[in-house]
Amino acid sequence: MSEFDVAMREAVRLADRGRWKTAPNPCVGAVLVRNGEIVASGWHEAYGGPHAEQACLADAARKGIDPAFCTLVVTLEPCRHEGKTPPCVEAVLAAGIRHVVVGVADPNPAAGGGAEVLRGRGVTVEIGIEEERCRDLIADFIAWQQTDMPYVIVKLAGTLDGRIATRTGHSRWVTGTESRRRVHEMRAGIGLAGGAVLVGGRTYALDNPGLGAREGFEGGPQPAAVIITSRLPAPEEDGSWRSILLRQRPEQAIFLTSMAASRSSAADRLRSCGVRVWGLTTRENGNRTGDTGSGAIRSRSGASGSRLRLDMTRAFARLRSEAGCLYVLCEGGGTLGLHLLRHGLLGEFHLHLAPRILADRRAEPLFSGHAAMSMDDAFEMRITGIEQADEDAHLILRPKGELGR
Repeated sequence: MSEFDVAMREAVRLADRGRWKTAPNPCVGAVLVRNGEIVASGWHEAYGGPHAEQACLADAARKGIDPAFCTLVVTLEPCRHEGKTPPCVEAVLAAGIRHVVVGVADPNPAAGGGAEVLRGRGVTVEIGIEEERCRDLIADFIAWQQTDMPYVIVKLAGTLDGRIATRTGHSRWVTGTESRRRVHEMRAGIGLAGGAVLVGGRTYALDNPGLGAREGFEGGPQPAAVIITSRLPAPEEDGSWRSILLRQRPEQAIFLTSMAASRSSAADRLRSCGVRVWGLTTRENGNRTGDTGSGAIRSRSGASGSRLRLDMTRAFARLRSEAGCLYVLCEGGGTLGLHLLRHGLLGEFHLHLAPRILADRRAEPLFSGHAAMSMDDAFEMRITGIEQADEDAHLILRPKGELGR
């Protein structure tokens, strides 16, 4: 174990304070270490603001600490380009720092290479301290840099025996008030970053959700609301909408449906009140109506149980390119969650686990749609965070091995 591991973990903790606010920049934290002690710290607080290294050096100046006698420990390689802020490598050199410890190299070609610049000026640079933690910290940024997709988070609430609802579909409430508060806090963060909340047509029909941030987080920007469905909603006889979402914020609603449904009169009525209806390539009821590709998802819509198969890879790419969604929070159930995991679309998984047991094999499971004949056929995850949320447990997991790549 490196002597700087503890310092790097503190830098990771600080970096996470910038979550949502720094997008589309990465979350970064930095500390100055002298004689084995952290003497100054900083993190990237918001997009366009000072980078973590600059914030850390400013903290040192306030405390009267000379950085030249310290080691800089930073979660991400110092940048070498002029963006909204000056290059961090120049700030490091100007401070007289001679030793820099880096968690992970910068995946952005325009900003990466700062380590070589520093080494060329006589600074000792180590890279790879607590690398997995630091890479997890910027998993969203890596997705934005290397793909045309948003960063996808799946959130599910389950019982100890892995069920998200009873056999009748009843799910209010699986978990307690603190878990629900955290979900709304995440929705608020995703809204701040310009992201979206995604559910399937069945959830939309049964729960009539607003898909916005509540529980004290109503004041900020709300996330877009995305619904995958084969059955578009229709207004009541008086022309009003039963849907809470369509009554409150139709301009932030996006329906993903088949090409045929997107050309229907129901789609026209939705568009007339500001809703976006996107027709995507599909495979319905076994009849090919478009090229689905490897990212196609089959989901149920509404009480009828009709099936719709959409190309989710293209759907996500379109959400990013046309709606500007950097994040998608999927609350759509186990079938959709498994599909995202299987096809490498899932970035992280948040499980709110309640100390309840339904003990009913017909109750709805956390994940469904895979027939594993042995434990070798299981999808493996790794736990990257675990906390207690009053009576519940909150786990953060990421795909492991090949799924994670």
